[in-house]
Amino acid sequence: MVAFKNRYMVMEVLLDPAGDISKENPITITQTNIVKAIKESILVNFGECGLAASLGSLQVKYVNHITKLCVIRASREEYQRVWSAMTMVRTIGSCPVIFNLLDLSGSIRACKSAAMKCDEAKFEQYKLVAGDRLTPEITQPMQNCLEKLKLLEH
Repeated sequence: MVAFKNRYMVMEVLLDPAGDISKENPITITQTNIVKAIKESILVNFGECGLAASLGSLQVKYVNHITKLCVIRASREEYQRVWSAMTMVRTIGSCPVIFNLLDLSGSIRACKSAAMKCDEAKFEQYKLVAGDRLTPEITQPMQNCLEKLKLLEH
């Protein structure tokens, strides 16, 4: 039996400051939105053959819509194509975005710890900005996302 070799990327989805954002939170980042944007970018930039080669292992494993952090799995042979296609994504829906790679690893365990550190740091920053407006209705979804990340496996 042969094990499939994968690469895991911790990506940050930044709302493009150069874009025209009229609403405070114009889009909710979901697994479906991210996968669709990545597939479209691979198709445009690498063609159907590139898309077919990349789809074997491409999967969004985790998304935190509050901190805009996501974990994406790609095969070891195709992760560079997926990574480069993600850097060429400029919109998700109608919202201008930029993908930023925070960590690249070969195991889900290492990726999970890097994502946990990033998520916790971003949430601490969020708490400082929110100040006394922070309510349990705001903190509970974040705690749920952190628990979901702790349970992340293959």
